[in-house]
Formats: sequence, structure tokens, C-alpha cells
Amino acid sequence: MNELLNRIHDIGIVPVIAIDDADKAVPLARALVDGGLPAAEVTFRTAAAEEAIRNIIREVPEMLVGAGTVLTREQADRAIDAGVSFIVSPGFNPDITGYVIDRGVCMLPGTATAGEMEQAMALGLEAVKFFPAEQNGGVDKLKALAGPYKTLKWMPTGGVNTGNLVNYLSFDQVLACGGTWMVKKELIEGEKWDEITSICKSAVTKMLGLEIDNIGIKSESIKRPFFEDFGLKITEHNDMGTGGCITVTAINVDRAVYHLSRAGAKFDEDSRIRDDKGTQSIYLDGEIGGFAIRFSRK
Repeated sequence: MNELLNRIHDIGIVPVIAIDDADKAVPLARALVDGGLPAAEVTFRTAAAEEAIRNIIREVPEMLVGAGTVLTREQADRAIDAGVSFIVSPGFNPDITGYVIDRGVCMLPGTATAGEMEQAMALGLEAVKFFPAEQNGGVDKLKALAGPYKTLKWMPTGGVNTGNLVNYLSFDQVLACGGTWMVKKELIEGEKWDEITSICKSAVTKMLGLEIDNIGIKSESIKRPFFEDFGLKITEHNDMGTGGCITVTAINVDRAVYHLSRAGAKFDEDSRIRDDKGTQSIYLDGEIGGFAIRFSRK
């Protein structure tokens, strides 16, 4: 995938925003960034969309901003001239899709059928929106389509929430999920920025699914009474830290690396192991309390 799609993938959740007051766009964007989701699809369902996009791009440069519900060339031009990085449409319109591609902007057209997906792929697209996701069969449909379309990535939107988020993002051909639950109209109108940030943080935690899977202890004085005396098998690896190794599992290691890096973590790139689904495992740079910290895919 190209760099932009990789960034969308690593962020994992793209809040879909319908905003009526462009003056609220910047504090909303900052609330999303503080919550760990520095991305937004600002929909052209409202008259304030273009100004909101300009305000966010000018004041919150770390945000990845796209335009949604783009139905016409005129809307596409306004969004592109405002500086968006990507454009999303609810359905597959070959004319609009081709126009945005010709203007050199990433396009994620809405698709629901195999025929629409094939047409998008024929235009050279690596990823498409799947909309409305739940009403069109959800992740089970995408898994059924994955056989013939092994290289295509999907961004499911519509009916995605914290209850089914992990089901979608556990599937490696899902690029990211679009959602509105953290940016509901009443939250924006009430300027509930702290609440939006809190909802986003919870969504990121749910998405990453970090769990301690294994603790390997190297010290003989510790491991013998606590493990061997109870008949438990002790394993050691050459790559353990001075005191041992803690393995943390994640639903998607690349997303975990992205979000933990934003929080200040540093990773040992030389330790990264990849396969056809992305990063399989990677170690933190250095040790914590004598322990090497290894992140591994569930």
C-alpha cells in the first residue's frame, strides 16, 4: 500500500464527522488527536464542511483530513482545493472516482457488491469503502469476498461500533473502520471535547487489544520456587532481557506500534519480523526493569 493508506491503516479508526458550525472544527480535531485518533472524514452533508476542513488543516496539522459524502465534481474540487488528503463517497460513481484519481488525490469510493469492487480495482484502487457495512453482511461478507479479491483492502463504515470493531479490525484485509459513535451530533453541539477524547481513548484501547501473554523469568532464584517446584515448564530464549522477557499480544502489531509510538514508546526496528499480514513481532528498544518487552500478533 502507499504511504497514505498505510497511515490510515495504522490509525485504524477514522471518525466520520458531520459538523454544522465550522468554529467547532478545531477543538473537535484537537479532542480527536488527544484521544489517539488523528484522522477525520469531514462529510459534505453540511454547508460548513469546506470551512471546517480548512480550519482543521490550518490549525491542527497533525490531523489526517479527508472529505466524505462527495457526490459531484464540484464538491471534489472544493475538498481538494481545501487541502484534503483523501476523498470518500458513499457509492461507486466511476465518473467521480476517475476524476479524483486524475486530480492525484486518494479516492475511497463506497462499494457494496463484487461488481463495484472489481470496477474500482480496474481503476487501479488498492482500497475501497464498504458501505453500509453491517447492513451489507458485515465482516463475514468481506471474508467471503477475500478469496477472489486477495489484494483489496476495505474501510467498513456504517453500523460499526465498539461491539463489533474488533471483529472487523481482526481481519487483515480491513484497512480501517469509519465510525460516528465518538463524534455524535449532540457531543459536538454541546462542545463535550473531554468526553469525545475519552470515547476515542476507549476505542483505541479496544482496537489494540493489548494483553500480557507470557512472562519469561531468567533469574534462577526467582523461577525455581515459583515455577519449577510446581511442575511448570520453564523456557528461555536467547533474546531475553537481563531478567527475562514479557510478551504482549496485540490484534495488529503495526497499529500497536503506531499508537504506542505516539505515546512516546521506542521500538527496535532491527527486531521487527514481518509476514504477509504485516508485523508479526517486534521488541521495545531497551529493557524495562531488566525485562525485554516483545509485542506479538494474537
